[in-house]
Amino acid sequence: MAIVAIYPGSFDPPTNGHLDLIARAARLADHLIVAILRNTQKQPLFTIADRAEMLKEISAHLPNVEIDCFDGLLVDYAARRNANLIIRGIRNIADYEIELQMAHLNSRMRPETETVFLPASAECSFLSSRMVKEIITLGGDAANFVPEAVMRRLKG
Repeated sequence: MAIVAIYPGSFDPPTNGHLDLIARAARLADHLIVAILRNTQKQPLFTIADRAEMLKEISAHLPNVEIDCFDGLLVDYAARRNANLIIRGIRNIADYEIELQMAHLNSRMRPETETVFLPASAECSFLSSRMVKEIITLGGDAANFVPEAVMRRLKG
């Protein structure tokens, strides 16, 4: 059976941590769908289309990676895409507690889709899109935290 995995997130903006997890998850799955969540409760820095374009550019070297977007429940999206694996990145204990709760909920709603936690690489464990957004909005330089394709868009 082919492993179809989903790595969901807002990716606003995509960071080096996201790229690291995408590359590592792509090695675990036959097909990896990086799925951008349409979250109307957050004020986005980039449009969904811009985030999708950046993700396509930074993952172009990974032939089994597809970029898509979704709204609604992740498990419903997983069912539509015939995904049997959800990939979640874990940076710290706080992430683990939240992600574990969501994994249990998802498992109850769709038992045939398993959740796998990937720990962030040491060099990315402190990184979040929220922090990168804050650096940018305060006029700081985020070049060390995002791929070059993202930095180009951040500069305007």
